[in-house]
Amino acid sequence: MKIIKNKNLVISNPETREFLADSFYPEEGEKLPLILFAHGYKGYKDWGAWNLMAEKFAEAGFFFVKFNFSFNGTTLDDPQHFGDLEAFGNNNYSKELSDLGAVIDYFINNPKVDSHKVILIGHSRGGGISIVKTFEDERINGLITLASVDSLERFPKGDRLENWKESGVYYVVNGRTKQQMPHFYQFYEDYQKDPVRFDVERAIEMAKAHILIIHGTHDESVDVRNAEHLHLLNASSELFLIEGANHVFGAKEPWEENTFPDDLQTLVNKCIDFINNRFQTK
Repeated sequence: MKIIKNKNLVISNPETREFLADSFYPEEGEKLPLILFAHGYKGYKDWGAWNLMAEKFAEAGFFFVKFNFSFNGTTLDDPQHFGDLEAFGNNNYSKELSDLGAVIDYFINNPKVDSHKVILIGHSRGGGISIVKTFEDERINGLITLASVDSLERFPKGDRLENWKESGVYYVVNGRTKQQMPHFYQFYEDYQKDPVRFDVERAIEMAKAHILIIHGTHDESVDVRNAEHLHLLNASSELFLIEGANHVFGAKEPWEENTFPDDLQTLVNKCIDFINNRFQTK
């Protein structure tokens, strides 16, 4: 099977700025389910094994898209490094939701795509963003969360919040790159303007899509209780726990193997089965 790979397509979003997306799909066939993958905090579309994952979804008969949020800190010229920390510090949830909408707009009318089968896959914070977007965008009829947060209200508290307001910025060290990643106070102000919109619990409770919640039991970044909570809030959702899996399901950056780590293989197989069963694509 020949897989068509379109890398680093430029998507324009007048509400944010230009950003990059990749599409992977089989050369033969049309009206394929559209799968959109949203990366998480300190993530990007080419991290680790995400390219390999994209190929596997395309081989399974899907039109798979992954993209960089416009303010994730990467650039059009260098999409795999955090070369624009100013942009990273100016990111917020409104921008990410806008970007996700722009990605749907860009691909949904592609002649290879079945516009009635749009499925979001969100990792970590991208899971929370995908949950909110699924509730507010009726074009989305499938949602898969991977190690997702159950709340977007993840900000400093008490004195740390006051210090952030006074200084205008706080920093988090990127464990891999050792960069000091800035977070400007506008991030919190954006959240405070519309906390109801960003309420992940409310969104998943009211979402009408087919929902699969995947989480590793040894997630060191987002506790597995987040997944259990999300599942409780939506009785029609399916919860799938991978015993012993960490936050990135055994992958790392860079990923130089041609095969998946076992936990990510389990994840991909489950996602493909879920989509095929719920959307009768096979």
